[in-house]
Order: sequence, then C-alpha cells, then structure tokens
Amino acid sequence: MALTMAAVAIALLLQRRRPDAPSAPSYRGPAQLDRADFDNTGHAFLIVVFASNSCSTCPEVWSMIEPLASGRVTVQRIDVEDDPSLHSRYRIDGVPTTVVADENGVVAQTFFGPIRPEDLAEVLAALGIDSTN
Repeated sequence: MALTMAAVAIALLLQRRRPDAPSAPSYRGPAQLDRADFDNTGHAFLIVVFASNSCSTCPEVWSMIEPLASGRVTVQRIDVEDDPSLHSRYRIDGVPTTVVADENGVVAQTFFGPIRPEDLAEVLAALGIDSTN
C-alpha cells in the first residue's frame, strides 16, 4: 500500500514537471520593411505577397493584389524558392503572407493566408489606395 502511494506521488511530481505542450506558431508580421529590398522605392505604397511555388492559396492572393499596381502602388511577389533571404529577414513563417507598407516601409497591415476581398478593400480605403483599377 505504501509502495503504491509512493508511486502515485512520484508520478504526480513527474507530471507536474513536464513542460507545456508545444503550441501552434504565432505568426507576427514585420512592423517595418526596408524599401530598398523591394522594387520602385519611390512609390507611396508597397504591397508584398510572400509566397511559395508550392502554395495552393498563393495564386488566388496574388490575383487580388497584382491589379493594384499603379503609379502610387508597387506590388511584388517574393517566392521563398527565389529569395529565401527576404523571407528569413522578415521572419515570414507561413505563406501567403501579404504586407502593406507606406513609402517609409512602415507596415499598415499584414494578412496571413487567404484574404477576404472586403478586408483588403477596407485597408486600402483607409490608406487612400484606389482598389477599383
């Protein structure tokens, strides 16, 4: 009986010392982009889609973003296979990750995964970007 109680006590102590279970990654977008890392540094806005050639959602996101290119807005797709250093530099852990930044590289919004058109339109309107191109 005493042996059983001792075994239960040891088991409870070992369970209490067990580290927390791993959790899902917490995606955080960059707060700042170095505009020199991207095309057309003189444009007022930059929208970057960090993507992958093997990503099934990336083409859908890119098809929403690509038409936004204008004299004020640079759009650029950065595939991890083509430029892994930029993905690493900005700690992009999942694709697609879409980042909207101003002329100074200050990030106004980051979208992870698919983008709902109404969410994109809301962000663009708040920034004064015409999304009806």
